[in-house]
Formats: sequence, C-alpha cells, structure tokens
Amino acid sequence: MPIETVIQANQRRLALGELYERRELLYILIWRDIKIRYKQTVLGVAWAVLVPLVQLVIFSVVFGKLAGIQPDGDYPYPLFVLAGLVPWTFFSQAVALGGQCLVNQQHMLTKIYFPRLFVPAGAVGGCFVDFLVSLGVYAIVLGWYRYVPSWQTIFVPILVLLTVMASLGAVFLLSALTVAYRDFRFVVPVMIQSLMYLSPVVYPVTLFPERYQWILGLNPMTGIIDGFRSAILGKPWNVPTLLTSTVSAAIILLVGTMYFRNTERRFADIA
Repeated sequence: MPIETVIQANQRRLALGELYERRELLYILIWRDIKIRYKQTVLGVAWAVLVPLVQLVIFSVVFGKLAGIQPDGDYPYPLFVLAGLVPWTFFSQAVALGGQCLVNQQHMLTKIYFPRLFVPAGAVGGCFVDFLVSLGVYAIVLGWYRYVPSWQTIFVPILVLLTVMASLGAVFLLSALTVAYRDFRFVVPVMIQSLMYLSPVVYPVTLFPERYQWILGLNPMTGIIDGFRSAILGKPWNVPTLLTSTVSAAIILLVGTMYFRNTERRFADIA
C-alpha cells in the first residue's frame, strides 16, 4: 500500500518555532527581492539615495518656499522634511510592494508549502535595506548643514523598530486582503497617497490644536515621524502622540498577523 505524505501548515496561531527554524528562507527571499527590484536598472541601489533627495528638493521648494510652512524648531526646513521622509518612504514602499507580493508570486503559493508570512516579510526586509541607506543619506545631509544631531539619537533604533512593526502589520493585512479581494490592488496606492498627507511629513504636528493631536496619533506614522525629529533634531517629545501611535502600530501588527494566519490556508485555492 503506497504511503501518502501530507504537508500542511502548523495549525497554531503563530508558530514562532517554525518561523525560526526556517529563517534562512527569509534571508533568501529578502536578497531575492533586492536583486529583482534593481535588476536591469542603470543606477541600481543608487535609487535608494536619489528618491529621498529628489523628494526633499520638491517638498522644500513647494511646501517650504511657496507654501511657507515652517518647522517647529530652530533648524532648516530640509532637515525637518528629510527626518519625516526617511521613515515615510520606507513605510510607503514596503506597503506598496508588500501589499501585492502574494498576488505577484502566486505560483509559489500553489506549488510548495513554506511559512507564508515570509513572503510579505521578505518584501519589507528588502525595503529595510533602502531604509538604512536613506539614514546614511540623512547623516550626510546633516553634515552638509553642519548640524550636530541631538544626544537623543540613541532612541532612533526604538523608532526604527516601531516603523518596522507598523510596516509589517500593514503589509500582512493588505497582502492577505489583496489575495481574497483583488480590488485592493487599486485601493493600496490611493491609500498610501492619502496617508502621506495625513502624516506630518511636510508639516509639524503642532500645526493642529493640542486637543486633536491624539487623533492624528491613531495613524502610527504620525508619532513615529515626530519621534524621529525629536530624536535627531532635538525638538521636544510629543509623548501622548508617540504613545498613541505605538499602541496603534502594535494593534495593526497583531490584527494583520492574526488575519494573515487565519486566511493563509486558503491562499493556494484563491491565488
């Protein structure tokens, strides 16, 4: 009598042991994502430098010069904008690429079993490399303006972790929704564009009355962006907004992970 082997996902809500055991696959997916993104490009990884610099010039002219928006501190407007652009660019690119990753790689979902969480996580990991490059660019711009960062830069790793949490949560949720409802392919770009103007990328949080700032904090990128400016530029910390955004990022990560795990067993059938 022939022996039949059935390979299926671990039925536990979040099999951390399985993810750890197969972590090498995640590294491979991240490296593959980076190579595919810059394959047959003239500038290659230099795009990770050019994108924030081009946006910096445009935003500085349009919002700093023409619109007359001023930073909430004694530092140049370009430094203020770039402190918001660096985490925002990582988040927006991760969501844009990660939200489509399962649909774009449906052939993998239907052929073999592996931890499906690695696919969107790999997309976020690939964007994280660009994020590190952008932080290096920001350091160079700080040197160009001869601006000495605040001692509070020791908190930057915590803010980076929060940015990754928010990105992973959004990507897990949107990638799973996109597999089930293909309309989300059109919703995600509009959502990212709208969310950019709801995040304090080009304007300070203090532009809004203090009693309403907690509402902005429901957007996790609000407190994260404002936190980056406080850590690097030394502006006062907006603790209530940062705490609200931290809780929001944690909830998005939890909800996104749970929804992904609950629906991943159907990916191969509906992809």
